[in-house]
Amino acid sequence: MKYLSRIAAGGCILLSISCGTYFNQPIDFTEARHGEISPVTERLRALPPPKEPIVVGVYNFRDLTGQYKASEVGSTFSTAVTQGATAILIEALEDSKWFTAIERENIGNLLNERNIIRSTRQEYQAGNENQPQVPPLLYAGVLLEGGIISYDYNIITGGMGARYFGVGGSTQYRQDRITIYLRAVSTSSGKILKNVYVSKTILSQAVDANLYRYVNFQRLLEAEVGFTRNEPVQLAVKEAIEKAVENLIIEGIEEELWEPEDETLAEGLLDNYMVEEASADLSRLYNRNYVERNASGYLGINSGVSILSGDYSEKPPGYMAGLEFDFPLSSFFSIRSSAEFFSLRNNNSFNENFIGAGVDLKYNVLPFDKLNPYLYAGPGYIFSMASDAPADISTGFFKAHYGGGLEYLVSPGIGLKIFGEHNFVFSDELDFRVNGKRDDHYFLIGAGVNIYFGNNRNNQTKN
Repeated sequence: MKYLSRIAAGGCILLSISCGTYFNQPIDFTEARHGEISPVTERLRALPPPKEPIVVGVYNFRDLTGQYKASEVGSTFSTAVTQGATAILIEALEDSKWFTAIERENIGNLLNERNIIRSTRQEYQAGNENQPQVPPLLYAGVLLEGGIISYDYNIITGGMGARYFGVGGSTQYRQDRITIYLRAVSTSSGKILKNVYVSKTILSQAVDANLYRYVNFQRLLEAEVGFTRNEPVQLAVKEAIEKAVENLIIEGIEEELWEPEDETLAEGLLDNYMVEEASADLSRLYNRNYVERNASGYLGINSGVSILSGDYSEKPPGYMAGLEFDFPLSSFFSIRSSAEFFSLRNNNSFNENFIGAGVDLKYNVLPFDKLNPYLYAGPGYIFSMASDAPADISTGFFKAHYGGGLEYLVSPGIGLKIFGEHNFVFSDELDFRVNGKRDDHYFLIGAGVNIYFGNNRNNQTKN
């Protein structure tokens, strides 16, 4: 029974990860249905109407990647992305209600049919002066050009798993990315009115859990459950194209290339778009949100504990408080100076206060992220405040230290941090006792707040 309970527990964990995927397993044939829509489709349909729809022509919105589907078993001639992006673009134009799309992709077929109409009328209605003429074709004031310019495989791959006594589970994921460009060209002047760029990630996931155990002599129990989920490439292309059309409309309104029917609704739309654009400007690959650290430096206020590692066996923690100043050299490197007041002690034999100062080079691992790990190292000096130190024992010491921490930027001017620091003293007299060959050292562990000040234009450019 205990093995069955393990199976049940593993199954519950697995199902809780993605209940929707697991409980929608296909068990029968399904009928044809309307095509899926995306959140961008709903936004396109909700756009304020234009003062007058723009007549546009789309000759071809092509796959410019030249890529074929990746295969682990050999070559394949299936393309990585759909070859019908023109149809998707025309559908997005229709959903927006801002454009009147005219047939240009297969205009040869259209012209042939019009010629057939003319020749048929001439042949069977000869001499009829009231014969209706074939209506003229609409001509486009704007051409929409561009295409799918890249499909990047495996920009992120990874997973995790664990197994214990034959019971285990694992998960794997992979992320691809598709990129498109869409531009509007004036047919009267050839001027490129607007060019927009959109990217969309495509996620694939696999989750499984299994059990493999001998429950009795020659009795083997095996059980497994799992699923994979792949985001359809066609839907990713559709969403990216719809987003490009939405951006084209909004940026065209902003630059007065075309006008909405209701200016008030358009103002709210532009405000929301500006917020989205500002957020996008601070995002980079892997959807990481970057932050501007434009300060000239910061003042850090720290507190925590100190731990002596010297000639005494007992090492109870003392207290520590300190200040630090940081002056950036670049986005990744800065000069950090610090001063701290701390105590080092043993339960019965040693309990003294010290003042230390140091200067070091600091390296920011993720300087444009809110959560920034950092490392630092440098020299310093400490001295004891004891008045009863032995006459033959020094009370001032040179040191070297290194450390690291983690800072979280809660606002543009305030950061919270935790840190740890290891200090080497070039002497064995730090605890007023000389014993053995190893020099004394101590640790500082704490937390603090960084208060940013000033403005540094050099930091506005991301490296």
